[in-house]
Amino acid sequence: MSRAWLPSPDLLRQIAHLLLRVGLAALFGVWIGHPWPLVTLTLLLSLIVHLRYLTRLRSWLNAPKQIELPIAEGIWGEVYDGLLNLQKRNRKRKRKLAAILAEFQASTEALPDGAVVLGPNGEIVWFNTAAQALLGLRVQQDIGLRIANLVRKPAFTEYFSRDDYSGEVECDSPINSETMLSFRIIPYGNGQRLMIVRDVSDLRRLETARRDFVANASHELRTPLTVLRGYLDVMEPETRKGGTLHDWASPMSEMRAQAARMEALINDLLKLARLEANIINTRQDLLDVPKMLARTQEQARAMSRGQHRIEFDIEADLRLYGRESETQSVFTNLVSNAVQYTPPGGIIGVRWWGDDSGAHFSVADTGIGIAEKDLPRLTERFYRVDTGRSRATGGTGLGLSIVKHALEHLDGKLSIESEVGVGTTFTCSFPVHRVHHGNQRNDLRAPMG
Repeated sequence: MSRAWLPSPDLLRQIAHLLLRVGLAALFGVWIGHPWPLVTLTLLLSLIVHLRYLTRLRSWLNAPKQIELPIAEGIWGEVYDGLLNLQKRNRKRKRKLAAILAEFQASTEALPDGAVVLGPNGEIVWFNTAAQALLGLRVQQDIGLRIANLVRKPAFTEYFSRDDYSGEVECDSPINSETMLSFRIIPYGNGQRLMIVRDVSDLRRLETARRDFVANASHELRTPLTVLRGYLDVMEPETRKGGTLHDWASPMSEMRAQAARMEALINDLLKLARLEANIINTRQDLLDVPKMLARTQEQARAMSRGQHRIEFDIEADLRLYGRESETQSVFTNLVSNAVQYTPPGGIIGVRWWGDDSGAHFSVADTGIGIAEKDLPRLTERFYRVDTGRSRATGGTGLGLSIVKHALEHLDGKLSIESEVGVGTTFTCSFPVHRVHHGNQRNDLRAPMG
């Protein structure tokens, strides 16, 4: 028999006491000639005592602070002592939790960022002073209200209603349209969420100033560069054999190459500034991607000069909704990047295909590869894994940054897989609502789903 089914010693002792009292009552009843009335009376008295202790326990459970448990013997005394010890432990635990909560509130009060604790239904449970200033929350009126009813911004509403809280969302403050806020929600516990609110107005103003400076400086550089290239073009015939500048042929060639490189850098800076500032045409054309990739293939072969084996695998009837200039930038930059960083004799494979998740464009090479520590920073402006090699090939360091921002306008995502000494694969994935199969007029607009 399992030990779980054996009665406890306390229960056995209580039963023994009851049997002893009943036995003594029966003996006395036999002596006076009435055994059963005495036995019944003894059992009834025992039942009354147990009911009294049980009633007192029920009253204590309903109001433990107002009612004290009586001093009892036997099993009821042990039950009362166990409950009192449990009550003491719970009080210690509550004091500890209260101290932790007070420390948490004190630490979050010192944060410059707003912190809002949300319940399972998105109701406000608690917020710090910074959140009160950033969102205009009021302690008496807003506790218990749903945060989505107070921050009525489409971007925040969409972010709050989804299950995936990865990343952040930015929108203007509900109390000041000139203040830009960043919201991040962190789920924890049983359906609860912690919302962090940060003022990013100064950061966005700095980014805007930087973009304006780059765009203005690039525009200003175009004029002297155009004059310089004009003079170089005029002087170039004189550098040929028999010309007055024949001895300057090599320096002139280098000056023309550097001028062309500067022009490419200025063009990339202007293109990136437009992409970052969202200066785009809202019209979305149906693009003939196979035709665009045919042009890309010609450019890649011209750039390679026969030093690489370049293979294109294109799904002929797969089209894409978007802007041609941005999409072509994605194709050209990724393919030219593979040509630049693949040694002679290497293989470059370009593929365009579709599946149930959308359309995909990949460029795989057998080049030098990229270390894992460099992968997260590849799309940063001017970031170079190998500075010497990048400058030798004439790269601007902006290609992958342009690809990243162009893909954002196309609702696409970039993934990179690489191994040093083996090669690299860049894959661009486009969502289903931007994909079209078959021939169709190029003036159609993209269905925004």
